[in-house]
Amino acid sequence: MTLLQVRGLNKSFGGVRAVDGINFDLQEGELLALIGPNGAGKSTTFNMVGGQLKASGGSIRLLGKELVGRRPRDICRMQVGRTFQIAETFASLSVVENVQMALLSHYGKGFSLFGSARKLYRDEAMELLSQVGMQHHAERPCSELAYGDVKRVELAMGLANDPRLLLMDEPTAGMGPEERNDLMALTKRLVVERRMAVLFTEHSMDVVFAYADRMIVLARGRLIAEGDAQYIRNHPKVQEVYFGTGKTFENEQAPSQVTP
Repeated sequence: MTLLQVRGLNKSFGGVRAVDGINFDLQEGELLALIGPNGAGKSTTFNMVGGQLKASGGSIRLLGKELVGRRPRDICRMQVGRTFQIAETFASLSVVENVQMALLSHYGKGFSLFGSARKLYRDEAMELLSQVGMQHHAERPCSELAYGDVKRVELAMGLANDPRLLLMDEPTAGMGPEERNDLMALTKRLVVERRMAVLFTEHSMDVVFAYADRMIVLARGRLIAEGDAQYIRNHPKVQEVYFGTGKTFENEQAPSQVTP
């Protein structure tokens, strides 16, 4: 089932067109990578989908409902979750309290007096932590966690609104190879189990080729290629914009399963 439809999307900053007429779809149960060299328009496109930037033109539809013009918090209420390049957690709060905060926000409950809210949604928070393998660290302050574990907590927070669509901005930034693989394998499993979709940006090509079901490649604000790992790996225009003529992705890890 098609979850997200992007048509004719563009964004201009003054006289500069950062995104120029992009079209793509995202299916339920799919992990879609949005990649391209620096300045390609990835972050601009990503932030238009999440509502952080307003499109200059075009359409972004989630299950037929238009997202363009909606505020980020309104998009969040439409079951769109998000994680950030730099993990956004409350370092002084415990792991479970961080997830409770996300649930309180989702349910529209105030948390100015958090002491009186510590029991609210605790069971739900623990269930989310169990899904990301962090239930045994529930009472630890986030400040004590390794960065890879902080990213797992942030992922649990991103699941608090039971998202149909999860936006992940550079999910493995700052992580070592083992942590990167662990986080993306977990994300892949959650996509399948929850039947949600993930749109993610990523600079680590090993992560992209190993875990993305499909990729869209931008260059200078335009979509230049779309397809599975094998197609993107061998696409001459993609090789040109990343490496220059004659170089390839041959040293990157191939995914274990390719979706045509």
